[in-house]
Amino acid sequence: MEHRDYPILEFDSTREAVIEPGHHRIPIDAPEHAVACVFQDVITRLSQEHKATVIHHMRSALGTHPLYELDVEGKRLAVFHPGVGAPLAAGLLEEVIALGCRKVIACGGAGVLDADIAVGHIIVPAAAVRDEGTSYHYLPPAREVSASPDAIAAIEKVLRAHNCAYIVSKTWTTDAYYRETPAKIQRRKAEGCLAVEMEAAAFFAVAQFRGIQLAQLLYGGDDVSSGEWDSRHWTTHSVREQLFWLAAEACLAL
Repeated sequence: MEHRDYPILEFDSTREAVIEPGHHRIPIDAPEHAVACVFQDVITRLSQEHKATVIHHMRSALGTHPLYELDVEGKRLAVFHPGVGAPLAAGLLEEVIALGCRKVIACGGAGVLDADIAVGHIIVPAAAVRDEGTSYHYLPPAREVSASPDAIAAIEKVLRAHNCAYIVSKTWTTDAYYRETPAKIQRRKAEGCLAVEMEAAAFFAVAQFRGIQLAQLLYGGDDVSSGEWDSRHWTTHSVREQLFWLAAEACLAL
């Protein structure tokens, strides 16, 4: 491991850590395909209306994090809430991978850096600017990390089949949503980011490190593109459940 002035840049390529996600895990027959869905309202409806059943409980200091299984036209699909923020999302993704999931599509919302992107408009991040900390423990330091090309292609094929308007772009992954300053927003826009969120860079980095396929669907949410924040009431938009089913279809096509 190379010593640097800043600890976050001291990447260690050692494959095995002291604590591995597979340690002490009871093997289960988990589906190969999984959707990481940040919409708890959608997951609740899946449980109540679509007979999604809990097949495993992951645990943290927050409590339990259920891993569900859902039958989609005779195909098995795992569903889990990855939490909010890169560290928790990466940790839960690690555990899901250890349980057997190898093809993952994440779905969530994001702030937009361009006011012309309407609430609910679909964004497919091809790459994420690594302005968080988690990804630096999985990959050497770099400005960006990319999603899995095959998974992006699967998403785009599904979106075209359903005539969904979408944008393929970079996203800005941050750990500090209260530090999205005007100067940083302008810099991220200049390097091609149209969205800001808290998990994509970590998702992509874990996927590369573990050798799985992963990409993400986002929808345009609140607007941080100008000097004044506009919530645009994004958390109640009807696109949330549609985004899940698009993610499920793309995932099962991998």
